[in-house]
Formats: sequence, C-alpha cells, structure tokens
Amino acid sequence: MRKLISAIGQKLARVFTEHQPDCVMHLAAESHVDRSIDGPAAFIETNIVGTYTLLEAARAYWNALTEDKKSAFRFHHISTDEVYGDLHSTDDFFTETTPYAPSSPYSASKASSDHLVRAWLRTYGLPTLITNCSNNYGPYHFPEKTDPADDPQRAGG
Repeated sequence: MRKLISAIGQKLARVFTEHQPDCVMHLAAESHVDRSIDGPAAFIETNIVGTYTLLEAARAYWNALTEDKKSAFRFHHISTDEVYGDLHSTDDFFTETTPYAPSSPYSASKASSDHLVRAWLRTYGLPTLITNCSNNYGPYHFPEKTDPADDPQRAGG
C-alpha cells in the first residue's frame, strides 16, 4: 500500500508542478452509502487515504511557493452533510457547528477526511476550506440519490 501511495503522490507532484494551481478542489470520493455498508474498504482507501495523499502533495507544492503565492493558495475539500448524522424530524437542521455523528462507513470516512483536512490546516498551516454539501440532482444524477418523495413513481404514487 505504501508503494502505491508513494507512486500516486509522485504523479500528483508532477501535476502540481506542471499546472501550478492556486486552488485545489478535492471532490473525489466513494459516495454510495449502501455500498459503504457492503464494502467499506474502498471508502477507507478513497476517502481517507486518498485525502491524505492529496493533502501531502498539496502541502509539498504549497511549501515550495513564494510567500505571495502561498497566501493566495487554497485547498477546498468537498464533504457531505452525512457527517452530522441523521435528522429526526422535518424541523431539524444542521449547521456548521453541529457535532459530527456519522452513521455509516461512508459518513465515517468523510468525517475522517474532514479531520485530516483540519489537522493539515492547524499543524502545517495549509490554507484549507471544507464545505458540507447535500445531494445534488439533475439530468445525470444517480437515481438512488434522490428522495423517493420527490418521485411519485418511487414513492408509490
């Protein structure tokens, strides 16, 4: 596993050197809750180890930047509302200060990756942002990602 992580890290370093970004948007994730229950290993590898690998590549790149480019750089980690757990009524809602309460391997892996991102900010000073998105939908979304109440055929109507 370490050799694979190292190889991926080297490829990421080349991408950073070649493209010299001032922002990284980390959207990569395993995201199907049901699949995380059947096979959590892929979620650990992608969402936790993948985030670690990208953070390390971004940190190495950021450390080599000039001070003005360092101050302009951002690592934007896209997370999920699933890290906050379950809502128990239609009157409930989450805020950014809601305590984490992941309830599936997927949400636990995303919460773990969020903690890594925060640790890289605090420990290394890497400028990071975390946003917690809910399901998005549109013409190309996965059918299992919608609320059955929004689809009369799935809701039995």
